[in-house]
Amino acid sequence: MEKLKFKTITNQKDTEAVLEKIESNLGVRLPLSYATNSKIVGIFLRGKLSACYMLVTKPGFRSLLFVPDETKRNSKFFKNDEFEMMEVNGLWIGPALKSPSMQLKVWAHLIKDIFMSRKRFVVLMQNSNNKCMERFMSMANPTCIYEGEPFVMAREKTHNTIRVSFATRWSIVLNAPKYLNELFQRRQRARNFSTKQSYVRSLKQSNSEFA
Repeated sequence: MEKLKFKTITNQKDTEAVLEKIESNLGVRLPLSYATNSKIVGIFLRGKLSACYMLVTKPGFRSLLFVPDETKRNSKFFKNDEFEMMEVNGLWIGPALKSPSMQLKVWAHLIKDIFMSRKRFVVLMQNSNNKCMERFMSMANPTCIYEGEPFVMAREKTHNTIRVSFATRWSIVLNAPKYLNELFQRRQRARNFSTKQSYVRSLKQSNSEFA
C-alpha cells in the first residue's frame, strides 16, 4: 500500500499552492492572511498534494463572518468565549485518495488534531461544492447556527447558500467511530471484491489452458 505523508505547511509558496488547490476544487479563494494564521495540513501521495485541511484555533473565524448580525444577536452560541472555539476550513480530499484505507487515515488524522487542540467548540461551514465537509458534518452531528444566504463582505467570493454549524470536540470523537467503521466496511468490501475478481480471472485462465 502506498504511504501518505502528512505535512504541516508553513512557508508561503506551499501555502499558496494549498489555497489554489482549495479554490479549484471548492470554488472559494481563502485569503493568504487567514491561511497564515491557521494550521494547514497537506496530505501528499507520491509527492503530490492530494488532500488538505486548515485548523483555526484563535478568533477571526471566517465561517462566523458570513452569519448575519441578527442571527448573532439571537443565538446563544455567540455568548460563548471565542477563545473556546476553533474552526475547520479548506477540507478537501482529492480523487487520488480513492481507497477507503487512505481516506480513513485522513479522517483519523483530522480528528486527532481537533481533539489535541483542546478547544470546546468546533465551527464548521458547508456549501454545495464541499462534499468532504458534508461528510464530516454528518460524522460530527453538529448543531446548525445559520442556514441561508451568506452575509457577504466586500469583494468576498462565496456561495449563494451556506450552512454554519458547531459541534463539540467530544461529540466529534464520540460520533467518529460510526463513520470510520463505514469506511472500514467499505475497505473490507473492496478487498473481498478484489479477491473475488482475482479468483475469477485465475479460474478463466485455468479453463482456457485445458480447453
